[in-house]
Amino acid sequence: MEEKAIEKDFFLDDVNPIDFYGANNVVFNVIKEAFPTVKMIARGSSIKTMGESEKITALFNLLEGLKNDIRRRGPLDTQRIGEIVTGKAPTTEKETLEKDVLVHGVSGNMIRPKTAGQRRMVDAINKDDVLFAIGPAGSGKSYTAVALAARALKNKEVRKIVLVRPAVEAGERLGFLPGDLKEKIDPYLRPLYDALEDMIHAEKLKYLLEKNIIEIVPLAYMRGRTLNNSFIILDEAQNATEVQMKMFLTRMGLGSKVIVTGDQTQIDLPRTQRSGLIQSMKILSGISGISFVMMDESDVVRHPIIKKILRAYEKSEKSPFDESENSRPEMTY
Repeated sequence: MEEKAIEKDFFLDDVNPIDFYGANNVVFNVIKEAFPTVKMIARGSSIKTMGESEKITALFNLLEGLKNDIRRRGPLDTQRIGEIVTGKAPTTEKETLEKDVLVHGVSGNMIRPKTAGQRRMVDAINKDDVLFAIGPAGSGKSYTAVALAARALKNKEVRKIVLVRPAVEAGERLGFLPGDLKEKIDPYLRPLYDALEDMIHAEKLKYLLEKNIIEIVPLAYMRGRTLNNSFIILDEAQNATEVQMKMFLTRMGLGSKVIVTGDQTQIDLPRTQRSGLIQSMKILSGISGISFVMMDESDVVRHPIIKKILRAYEKSEKSPFDESENSRPEMTY
């Protein structure tokens, strides 16, 4: 005898529906595919379900587990939901944390992706050889990129890490800074040193730098090189010119991975020069082997007030002030 269908509502409570359903309902669609005989309708913070009692019970157990997962780890993604649905997900909090770890920091802390955007970065570089991670300050794109490079070196997937930044003046002038060329450029590369110092003990890091197993170089010094079996990161790529971006991307040799990070809202190039990051977003999207991960304020993991600052600037940029003579002209390609 066929079991009578029942109706039951599941409530997300304090969980953000966007974090639960995923962008364009991509996560929710995976859940629906896992329970084809149950009818599900998402209505804001509740999900209306209809189906056999046994199926509804199994579904609610899954949904409750997903809700708890979001509270611990943030927004869901398709890889995580797929693992949970197929029963391949870690069963304890300890297993969950260890599975996500990229590297262990010098203080013993576990460095792992903290947001949906950072997890997409990990998934993308595991799949493709070139990744563009684009988003606002504080979204962890550079830090995650360095952690991925450190992981690859530790696992002997590459023989070398090359960290690159454009030495572009953000209101300052290199010529007026004290010291020789290295001392003038080092402040531009300091954020990369800071990330490495979190992940590699001081003595070992010193050794790796002295042996050029880890290189930190200005973008201009990359010309003419071919880097095989290397993990190469271009940070602050919005300040690379079109010519520099093409030059950088063609340094990639066999067995190498490349991550390009940048924020298209913080371009410090002279007005007469166009950003290579903006151009690459236009002409390289859709190419097999190249991924683009777009991050937003939901990925910001610095002080909570950073999100408010970003929103305020975004609002200001949409105001009539943009049309004044002080605003950066719109570039066309």
